[in-house]
Amino acid sequence: MNCGKPSCITISNKRGLGAHFVEEAQAAAKTVANNPLAWQMERGDIRRFFMNHFPYKLLYAIEDERVIVIAVAHQHRNPDYWVYRISSP
Repeated sequence: MNCGKPSCITISNKRGLGAHFVEEAQAAAKTVANNPLAWQMERGDIRRFFMNHFPYKLLYAIEDERVIVIAVAHQHRNPDYWVYRISSP
């Protein structure tokens, strides 16, 4: 399905794949929340966690003992689209 807007993402026509993507993204967020310092730095203070079944990464920051998700970004298509969301040091 394509809504004609750049913000829409077409994953596949396979039934249930979108729901599986959401489940994996939620599981990634829980994993990161349990041990946020375990994953590598991506840029500045932003860390990354690679999803298992999709070519996406969860990008997050740690602020005041909270995990702030910056983006769930494709690893190859416009991988730095999220950079504008963080302030410069």
